[in-house]
Amino acid sequence: MRIFLTGATGFIGSALVPELVKAGHQVVGVTRSDAGAEALAAAGAEVHRGTLEDPESLRSGAAKADGVIHTAFDHDFSRFAENCEKDRRVIAALGSVLAGSDRPLVITSGTGMGSPGHGQPATEDVFNTSHPNPRIASELAGNALLEAGVNVSVVRLPQVHNPVKQGLVSPLIEIARQKGVSAYVGEGRNRFPAGHLLDVARLYRLVVEKQEPGERYHAVGEEGVEVREIAEAIGRGLKVPVVSIPPEKAAEHFGWMAMFAPMDLPASSALTQAQLGWHPVGPTLIADLGAMRYAD
Repeated sequence: MRIFLTGATGFIGSALVPELVKAGHQVVGVTRSDAGAEALAAAGAEVHRGTLEDPESLRSGAAKADGVIHTAFDHDFSRFAENCEKDRRVIAALGSVLAGSDRPLVITSGTGMGSPGHGQPATEDVFNTSHPNPRIASELAGNALLEAGVNVSVVRLPQVHNPVKQGLVSPLIEIARQKGVSAYVGEGRNRFPAGHLLDVARLYRLVVEKQEPGERYHAVGEEGVEVREIAEAIGRGLKVPVVSIPPEKAAEHFGWMAMFAPMDLPASSALTQAQLGWHPVGPTLIADLGAMRYAD
């Protein structure tokens, strides 16, 4: 397949390009920079210039593709709601050139969108349309395209990790570095789901090859890692004390991360594994935190 990939030079995209190329696909990767273009060419991908701020710059690449994978997202969490709305516009633009065909569009969301509440793990067969997370805009955009006849499926991400980056855990590391303590809220029993980067890349490939309209998949290797355990691993890595922060002090300590630090976000991938034969094999989140070079 000729696959148009947004976010091709990002954390996930950089692992996904070689995964797709190795499987025999032709990859057209989006970048805004000369450095990105050089990296894509070196990885065996064709270069397409475009940006999320200009959805029209992405339409021509999507129009010429046999399939589209959208992994790009602006991770400036100080403008999170605005960036989620930007993602909605990009998804609509990508889908508009695929209408009337069976060419797949794989979009990205978060596992929290599948949360049934009451502490139960998020599942692929749940879409909580009243979820307060602004990221819901991505899946609502996908639903609108699905109703218009576009072959849309969703990959929902947990905290994606390797020894260099770990999703929302990376900001926790920087906060611990700045504050001199590695902290969690309350008892720290709340959980983050996790998935290793290479497992996640393999899942995206399987999903675009499956071409199953309306399906949602969870890139989850670990259903829930307690945030206290994460904070303890960070403390060992940075050689700083590990402390509990009371909920009323969370905003003062964590800043914008205070909205995420106390969340309990367990998520299952049982349906994904059964449907695709995808089974995570990568290292755990704690193992990758242990292998991280904190001095760098």
